[in-house]
Amino acid sequence: MKQHATAVILLLALGSLPAHARAADAAPSGVLSLNAQASTEIPQDTVQITLFAEQQGSDPAAVSAALNQKAAQALKRAKTQTDISVQTGDVSLYPTSDRSGRISSWRGRTELLLKSRDFAAASRLAGQLSDTMQVGGVSFSLSREAQRAAENKLTAEAISAFKEQAQANSRAFGYSGYTIREVRVGYSAPFQPHPFMMSAMAADKAAAPSVPLEGGKAQVTVNVSGSVQMVH
Repeated sequence: MKQHATAVILLLALGSLPAHARAADAAPSGVLSLNAQASTEIPQDTVQITLFAEQQGSDPAAVSAALNQKAAQALKRAKTQTDISVQTGDVSLYPTSDRSGRISSWRGRTELLLKSRDFAAASRLAGQLSDTMQVGGVSFSLSREAQRAAENKLTAEAISAFKEQAQANSRAFGYSGYTIREVRVGYSAPFQPHPFMMSAMAADKAAAPSVPLEGGKAQVTVNVSGSVQMVH
């Protein structure tokens, strides 16, 4: 786990300006503005696998019925896995035309989304459903529980960095300490990479995924900003 904390300091007014200039300034003398940050990288612990089925035919109702049947079968089998959440994804039905511009056939596609924190179970289920649906894409994300745990730890680190910088710089400017005027704590949303999409050929080869899934890492960042009043 890689962590770091940084701080950027801006002195707004120290009393070195002429009296009339200080009076025109909205900020009182000896106000210090700080922005501290702490961040870490943690493993993405949630996988989403997109399964899809396609159908083509001359009758749009028949195409739609065939897709619905495939999706219902896969959904029923997937729901037996208690550690995997499953839901339907995008559904599309559109015509294809011949050279004369007349509708020659209809193509349809339906999707099923598997989501789990158990990578092995999700991969195994995708393989079991390969007789009905193909793997179209895999994406990884950070669960809300893991994100909150990281943010709680980082918040304490960022606040500590804020206070240390406030004290150190107050002394550097000839003051004995400081009092907090205002402070804000902000959280940056973890970066969510785009899903890995498979081509039709790759999807055939990956119909029964057996290799371990690796989600990589997500960066979580906490910012603490505000201002302090330096005191003698």
